[in-house]
Amino acid sequence: MKKKAQQSIVLLGSTGSIGASTLEVIRRFKERFRVVGIGAGSNIAALNEQIKQLKPRYVAAYNDDAARALRAAHAGHKVFSGLDGLCELVSLDEVDTVVIAITGSIALVPLICAIQAGKKIALANKESLVVGGHIVKEELRKNKKACIVPIDSEQNAIFQCLQGHDDKLVRALYLTASGGPLLDYTRKQLRGVSPGIALSHPRWKMGKKISIDSATLMNKGLEVIEARWLFDMPLDKIKVVIHRQAIIHSLVEFIDGSLLGQLSVTDMQLPIQYALSFPERWPNNGALRLDLEKLQSLSFSKPDVKKFPCLALAYCAASKGPLLPCVLNAANEEAVRAFLERRISFMKIPLIIEKLLKKHEHNRLSGDLQEVLALEAEVRSQAGELIKHYGNKS
Repeated sequence: MKKKAQQSIVLLGSTGSIGASTLEVIRRFKERFRVVGIGAGSNIAALNEQIKQLKPRYVAAYNDDAARALRAAHAGHKVFSGLDGLCELVSLDEVDTVVIAITGSIALVPLICAIQAGKKIALANKESLVVGGHIVKEELRKNKKACIVPIDSEQNAIFQCLQGHDDKLVRALYLTASGGPLLDYTRKQLRGVSPGIALSHPRWKMGKKISIDSATLMNKGLEVIEARWLFDMPLDKIKVVIHRQAIIHSLVEFIDGSLLGQLSVTDMQLPIQYALSFPERWPNNGALRLDLEKLQSLSFSKPDVKKFPCLALAYCAASKGPLLPCVLNAANEEAVRAFLERRISFMKIPLIIEKLLKKHEHNRLSGDLQEVLALEAEVRSQAGELIKHYGNKS
């Protein structure tokens, strides 16, 4: 049998939790993959260790100081720096697949570059589609060779369930949510939540920002907007349901009343493996199998948007044109950062987002890339002022 050529992989966000899980998958299938490039923000220690282990030809650091340190330490490697460096890395001719696992909206620009370069993109960044989904869709229309396979467990589950089915036969998409660590808290209790408590997710191991988004349910709101662009679905067909066990990762309901769901253990290596192997499906070592006999119950409930208003704010933003989701995301990123740094309380996160959405609800810009980036910078500055205003208030 003819040996299959290795996929050449570039991994952005190599030092984060998704990056670590991606490297585990690559190690398990080392005969199928070759890591030619890695990129991260400023974690020099982790990048140094990964360079020694993986020996990639190319390295990128978003932080310029980190890039200079890497150049000094690894003279034999090509080191890119800044946002332009990330774009150069994903556009290299020898790269087959780009894994985008960096957090935040900075992923939008390298995502667009990867599409323009015709790459297969395994996407674990939802903010890029929230901020610029309309731009991404247009770039995909113009660059037919490029494709996006989502890594996030919920979107990956929908992607799997839709394979072989006409979109016109879909009645609804159901994104499941574990509910995070604060689901049973009262509104009074939520006001006193500390970052440590909000970070203690009961099911998943994630980075700090996404963990707080899970606690506020903003993560589901961002996923609703992401699903809209990934699957070309209207908002009224995208639902969120609380599923504490986090076993069913999402479901698709068809017009005949049938529902298809994707079930698996709560381990990000499975959706990562599927994204990298697609359109094939590969075996794993058996350690990531779901034992159905051990499942005692699967429960579902409606999210409480009065207690967790971020979800309702996301639906509202998405219903009012392409630019308000950009406002939503920028305000959320700044508010979450301020909460993690203990500059505002937990319940000030949705308050700051709501005020900025109202401020920009009549924005009528066309929404091209430069306008999106300028609007995002403006909203971040405005969020900073609101954070100062609310910082010392209960």
